[in-house]
Amino acid sequence: MAEKNKEQTNRKFIQEFELPDGIQAVVEDSELILKKDSKELRRKLHPAIGLKIEGNKLTIKARKTSKKEKKIFGSLKAHIKNMIKGLTEGFTYRLQVSNVHFPMNVIYDKDNSELVVKNFLGEKEDRRIKLNKEVDVKVDKGNIELTSYDIEKAGQAAANIEKGTKVRNKDRRIYQDGIFITKKPGREFL
Repeated sequence: MAEKNKEQTNRKFIQEFELPDGIQAVVEDSELILKKDSKELRRKLHPAIGLKIEGNKLTIKARKTSKKEKKIFGSLKAHIKNMIKGLTEGFTYRLQVSNVHFPMNVIYDKDNSELVVKNFLGEKEDRRIKLNKEVDVKVDKGNIELTSYDIEKAGQAAANIEKGTKVRNKDRRIYQDGIFITKKPGREFL
């Protein structure tokens, strides 16, 4: 009975991914690399997880079923799903410019890959927010749209923008100015 139960537990920790057409998977120096056209995503592999590539199938397997390996297995499974989705569809974040007291202007400087926020809370100096060059930025009046095939880079760019326009040392109930995330993959805020 114990042998059968152990086999069922191990089966839970084997995951097979079907790679869509055009995506190639390679393992180099304990790093998984997924490529499509000129796009490339990399993910470090943990020694507790086995990875096998056969044709257009990618299989990951937890070598042990301890608590730590289960967590690592689940995280890697989610990362691979995001990598495949990013290379096929891409990820989009939307942000809303909110100004109550002072009209602020937002401009994207493509050469320096910076978002320039002018007249934030009446400040004379512009706020410059550095963004990753792999993230596409579209600014349309009060809306900002960030798109990228890497969810981590797009999410970090959205967080940097939100953090770069955070109001400090003022009452947030009155000073509601800033740039806020309104939509991210899997979630929409109203």
